[in-house]
Amino acid sequence: MPIYEYRCESCGFQKEHMQKMSDALLTTCPSCGKETYVKLLSAAGFQLKGKGWYATDFKGGGAAAKPAEAAPGGCGGNCACHPH
Repeated sequence: MPIYEYRCESCGFQKEHMQKMSDALLTTCPSCGKETYVKLLSAAGFQLKGKGWYATDFKGGGAAAKPAEAAPGGCGGNCACHPH
């Protein structure tokens, strides 16, 4: 779910809110109660939950692909003329 940052134009209160993209914009400041709470334009943030991709999924431990050795004829061996 995306995390959006809001700031009150009246009192300056600023906070991040986790909302669905389909949720209505927040307009009432939780601090002063005025209808001057606006969403700021910033880099999108998000939070991963449950099973999925994590930062550790691609760090080390994986076997790196080795480049193909040059085959006779100079084609590199990664073509239809050389069996794999």
